[in-house]
Amino acid sequence: MATRLSKVLIGTFPQLRYEPTAKRVRASHDGSVVVDTARALLIWEPRRITPIFAVPEQELLAELAPPPLPAASVEEHAFALRQGEAPKSLDPKTAFGKHTCAGEELDVVLAGATVPRAAFRPEDPDLAGYVVLDFSAFDWLEDDEEIIGHPRDPFHRVDIRASSRDVDVALDGVTLASTTGAQLLYETLLPVRYYIPPTDVRLDLMEESPKRTVCPYKGQASYWSYPESGQGLNIAWSYDRRFPDAAQIHGLISFFTERVDVRVDGVLQPHPVTPWSRPSGAVAL
Repeated sequence: MATRLSKVLIGTFPQLRYEPTAKRVRASHDGSVVVDTARALLIWEPRRITPIFAVPEQELLAELAPPPLPAASVEEHAFALRQGEAPKSLDPKTAFGKHTCAGEELDVVLAGATVPRAAFRPEDPDLAGYVVLDFSAFDWLEDDEEIIGHPRDPFHRVDIRASSRDVDVALDGVTLASTTGAQLLYETLLPVRYYIPPTDVRLDLMEESPKRTVCPYKGQASYWSYPESGQGLNIAWSYDRRFPDAAQIHGLISFFTERVDVRVDGVLQPHPVTPWSRPSGAVAL
């Protein structure tokens, strides 16, 4: 019987997973180096869909100490990766302190600062000697390049393809974009995104938003809202130019297909159900 590989991948989400990386990985805090290693691991705690780094404890340039106070409650943001499934995964906005496997939380103690509960020592024999570090607590380099958001997943791919098909975007019956020059972005386990030249977008109907988010594959996103609709908050975004990997979409604008009507060659596309189906969950992909 044939096996759909995406089901195999999703089937591992309840497990603690790891994968070695050959990259040189460095973390720092306010200019102080915390670790510089060529033996990092990528770690996915159970239910997590994005990885973070675990590093050899003996290579840390900081001390680890038990936290002096009990842990505060950490809000869990659960979602279903596929329509019709019960919520099984944790949205990446669920903070580091929501651990889903057994282990010990630790403070990271530097010469001039203590970073509370920024390390986690999993109770797993395959990870003995390693500690997981809170990505958001430190500045990170892979080799000599800055990384943001979270480490890139080696099993997660982004492909961008030019298209001359007619792509029309509307919300509440109002056309917001129409183009034959879209770039189509295909990303593992996620809906296709249509990136449209700004000259083909009705920016006169939209308002710039102060919202900013980051993606480790594409860069920092700036947003627009369509104020005439309750579904229009942060409905569209565009990435900056920091990552050459995503050069094909630099300066182009994409819309959440979960909340707008997209027609391709006149055919209405399905509305995917994802964590970004509601305006409050809007984070660019």
